[in-house]
Amino acid sequence: MARFDLAVPGDVRFGAGRVAEVPDAVAALGVRRTMLVTGRSVERAEPLRAALAAVSVATSVLPVAGEPSVAFVREAVARARAEGCDGVIGYGGGSALDVAKAVAILAASGADPLDHLEVVGRGRPIERPGLPCIAVPTTAGTGSEVTRNAVLSAEGTKASLRSPLMLPRVAVVDPDLLAGLPSSVVAASGSDALAQLVEPFLSVRANPVTDALAREGLRRGARSLRAAVSGGLSGPEANGLREDLALASLFGGLCLANAGLGVVHGIAGVVGGRFDAPHGEVCAALLAPAVGVNVTALAARAPTHPALAKAAELGALLTGDASCGAPDAVEWLEELRSALGVPGLRRYGVTEADVAGLVAGARRASSTRGNPLELTDFELAEVVTSAL
Repeated sequence: MARFDLAVPGDVRFGAGRVAEVPDAVAALGVRRTMLVTGRSVERAEPLRAALAAVSVATSVLPVAGEPSVAFVREAVARARAEGCDGVIGYGGGSALDVAKAVAILAASGADPLDHLEVVGRGRPIERPGLPCIAVPTTAGTGSEVTRNAVLSAEGTKASLRSPLMLPRVAVVDPDLLAGLPSSVVAASGSDALAQLVEPFLSVRANPVTDALAREGLRRGARSLRAAVSGGLSGPEANGLREDLALASLFGGLCLANAGLGVVHGIAGVVGGRFDAPHGEVCAALLAPAVGVNVTALAARAPTHPALAKAAELGALLTGDASCGAPDAVEWLEELRSALGVPGLRRYGVTEADVAGLVAGARRASSTRGNPLELTDFELAEVVTSAL
């Protein structure tokens, strides 16, 4: 009999134009001064800042230029406390949303990020609710608006602050915010979303709800990502593409929050901590090799494992052809990476000499625990080497 838990934000709002609801949602939470965490370009958030001012909510803008570190979050928390912020809004990609969630939880308690950070920190449980946090994604990849963790870089790896208390109070997913994204961003973020659907679908922690979300997200992401990269996401003709990618990202976030991930993200976290490599592109490079290695290992050591049947189903979901199986899924993922122009890991300085260290780091990563079975060091090395 199935037995599982689900952790989701209490208020998830999806649909075109719903970003207009953010100011009233913020005011309804009693927030009067919010830290507005944005991506590199603060100009994209100016309409929201003006709308917040119209309902008497003051803003303190914090741009996030790259993937966040412990030091960056530590400084952001100090600033939020010094400025008397009583709420936090994340408006941007995954990095902005992760910073917003981390600031919200830490500003309320005054704790240091390392007090709670997994793997490289002290890993203490988060026990106190944070400031009200509202998450508004402007890319379609991480699903961070509905996850209970925030990924930070420390000591050459990426690790998470993690707790159900980190779920945003309100998540507003407006597909129209994807209009005008550069094709490179669409490719990287869309690849991350696919990985966050594939890995929970095969995870040892998968459940009927995450399976249903993964199936629908995979269908939508598979049919729309290439067209979105080649044709762009602007204009009414791209309405369906924007909706598909936004839903794939949202569903991927819900899946990973409740079913975990696997070796793709276990390895990607270590690569991202040691090399200046975009997370989505790293995941895209690793995904096909990881699925292939997992299928071979399952067939050899656990032929009755449910993930093996799901890997066969994955071929049908990605290709749209019910006769396809696991080898077709691997081939489709390899072809997608090529079509999107996503480079291998060597582009970012990773060489054969780094493989052993990446394998060792991936074995310690929390994401790796969700893999359908434990891979050997040789198998993990095969995944990395194939992604070079």
